[in-house]
Amino acid sequence: MRIKDSTPKADGFYMPAEFASHAGTFLIWPTRPGSWTNNGADVQPVFVELIREISAVEELYLLVDEAHRAQAEAMLGDLPQEHIHYLAIPTDDAWARDMGPTYVVDGQGRRRGINWRFNAWGGDFDGLYPDYAQDDAAAEKMCAALHDDIYDAGDFVLEGGSIHVDGEGTVVVTEACLLSKGRNPDMSKEQIEAKLLQYLGAEKVIWLPRGIYNDETNEHVDNVFAFVKPGEVLLAWTEDKSDPQYALSQADLAVLEAATDAKGRKFIIHKLPIPQKPVCITEEEANSFTFEDGEDRREPGERLAASYVNFYLCNGKVILPQFGDEMDREKVIKGLEICIKYIDKECPIGCPYHEICTKYEGRVVFQPLLRDTLKLIKQKPIAPFTKLKESDFRSELVEVDCCGNCGHELDRYPKKWNFCPECGQEVKWDD
Repeated sequence: MRIKDSTPKADGFYMPAEFASHAGTFLIWPTRPGSWTNNGADVQPVFVELIREISAVEELYLLVDEAHRAQAEAMLGDLPQEHIHYLAIPTDDAWARDMGPTYVVDGQGRRRGINWRFNAWGGDFDGLYPDYAQDDAAAEKMCAALHDDIYDAGDFVLEGGSIHVDGEGTVVVTEACLLSKGRNPDMSKEQIEAKLLQYLGAEKVIWLPRGIYNDETNEHVDNVFAFVKPGEVLLAWTEDKSDPQYALSQADLAVLEAATDAKGRKFIIHKLPIPQKPVCITEEEANSFTFEDGEDRREPGERLAASYVNFYLCNGKVILPQFGDEMDREKVIKGLEICIKYIDKECPIGCPYHEICTKYEGRVVFQPLLRDTLKLIKQKPIAPFTKLKESDFRSELVEVDCCGNCGHELDRYPKKWNFCPECGQEVKWDD
């Protein structure tokens, strides 16, 4: 049911934090040739592995149009199907968090969605593609598929990646995004803030100046900042003064150091490094896209908004982006241990985040636009407390050699990986 005559806050609903337990994850099967190299062929095996990891611990709702349903089912055929649900909802691209519903709860086991207006990150002003009608219609269909009521936020433009909350009344956004001319140009900052408080059931909005350098979303907050728990946060960081990100992160730090949350707490701030080497599109990658008229085009050498802060939390796992960079391992994982430590002790799901999935490494998986893959997939319907058993999780990483056809390194991939992501050759595993 669509709710137009009330707001979540008026009805006692609020948006929970990202680290809260949840019932499932929405994904969209990637096929758009202007967003994904080689019509999605490079990223689809990555989605198979993401679906394997996530569906092992919660429900997985996969949006796929009829034209690609058979392809998706064939590629997912070796996975257990019990927790994978195919939704015949067409979209223009695969950014589920941004175009999908934002979920709110009332603390008594009820959940509802919010339907924002989606305009491809800027509409006619600086949007990434001109035809986004199917994306804009998806949120209501997603809630209907799960039999969830949905609040209608009218013409207010917002993406899920542009907001972060602590579940206790605090919202964090970036001015670069929410005040951009392609979102809600007829609204003042104060009016935008009031709208957020009413629909997210919150008490305070903290405005960070900037996000990640060259982020085409107009610098979403989810790429630069994350809550570890109420009062404790992660901030994307670099000590390199010559990097354009340095000034942006410094500006955000100044705001966070001076701010208090909705409960009056000063923030404990942890700095999570960005990749040491900028992640840029190669000429080969740029040539593998096919663009429509009016679509934003990729250029060789274009810097991507690579950030480890855009990790994904599912029940019992942290899925961490990897960029083939020296920061991928010790420094970043050490920084995330604070997140693991907190969830072990206090997260209401009743089980530890004992698994950090870092098996998807470098250009093996994070081909162009895949190296910040988690941005596109995460949106979570929230459910009441569910206690999970340790046996519900897989943590085995298998050391192997390389593809027998092209020599591509496959170390740290699970044995259930059936095809080489580089050449597509079937992988034969030795027991």
